[in-house]
Amino acid sequence: MALEMRDRCEKCDGAVLADSTAYICSYECTFCAPCTEAMQHTCPNCGGELVLRPRRLPKAG
Repeated sequence: MALEMRDRCEKCDGAVLADSTAYICSYECTFCAPCTEAMQHTCPNCGGELVLRPRRLPKAG
């Protein structure tokens, strides 16, 4: 099961677009890159590590 990114940063309420850099924790808390840096890559909700949003690789062919 894949993690589901939210479309808004949970700290600043800014838009998190599909092609922008964003971070997520294992509880699907979603944050923009500037907020993630300010929080030192730690989720304020659960205390978990914020990791770069996973991306699907383009299909070959």
